[in-house]
Amino acid sequence: MSKITVALEAAVAAVIANKPEGDARPTARQRAEVDKAFARILKLIAPRIRHFIRQYGLAAHWDDAEQACAIAVHRAIEAYEPEKAQFTTFVNWQIRGELQSLRFRVMTDQRPSAKKVDATTISINAVTYGPDGEEASLEAVIEDENALACTESGASDYLAQRATLSLVDSYVDHLRTTAIGQLRRRPRTKKKVVIHPCEIGDAIPVQARPKVHGIDAEELEKLEQRLTRNREIIERRLFEIASPSTIEDDAGVTKERIRQITKRAAKTIAELAGTEAKFAMMAAYRRPGVLRTKTRKPAPVIAPVTSL
Repeated sequence: MSKITVALEAAVAAVIANKPEGDARPTARQRAEVDKAFARILKLIAPRIRHFIRQYGLAAHWDDAEQACAIAVHRAIEAYEPEKAQFTTFVNWQIRGELQSLRFRVMTDQRPSAKKVDATTISINAVTYGPDGEEASLEAVIEDENALACTESGASDYLAQRATLSLVDSYVDHLRTTAIGQLRRRPRTKKKVVIHPCEIGDAIPVQARPKVHGIDAEELEKLEQRLTRNREIIERRLFEIASPSTIEDDAGVTKERIRQITKRAAKTIAELAGTEAKFAMMAAYRRPGVLRTKTRKPAPVIAPVTSL
């Protein structure tokens, strides 16, 4: 081995020997020894660093290239294993990798793909001229003045759309709950149970009693169809301002029925927005209402009749 190789191995060994064990903090003496050994390593490989900087065409970015080489040396020391290779060979590949990465960052126009389209690398801090002819930085020229307004507008539209869908979902759930409650309370006609005559001694067949409070699956299906139709009408009529004739053609509902559905929906949705906790922010912009509930009228009080 050459004298430089031996000196590099000794300096790297000094750095490794002064590393604290585990998570312990290095002492002041250890830090001083590491700094001294690291400076010695950079001095020994300085000719090699200058050679690689010129080889990769980074002479115009000399300071950045030297900093990249110092980072490469530090990483090489951290990952170096003496039993696998010499430090001279290991650090060469580290320096090459860092300089190649730096070259791609600051000189992208040197790539073959960039040369085909005549690309040129420029600094974002370069001085250029604006539309009015005055000098301005490139960063100021490419900055979009409407970016913030467009972002806020897009976010506002998204939140409004999500709030609209949530309101419609709550309204449909309210309609479904009300309709199912009405179906459960509705009196049902009892089906006639036909008992076939049987011979004497035979057991009388036991007929299953029909459910009094059950809901027919066909009725539930019709209910869901009505809710789907009403949802489409509400979304298009209230929130997309579609013409009633268009909705009439699509849903097969008359204009008067559309008016009734939308009027009732608008009032109920406003009440839901004022009473449900998840719409508390919306309720801050309006006077909260109360959902309409049907209250039974109290029975009239008949005064007792007294005989004279």
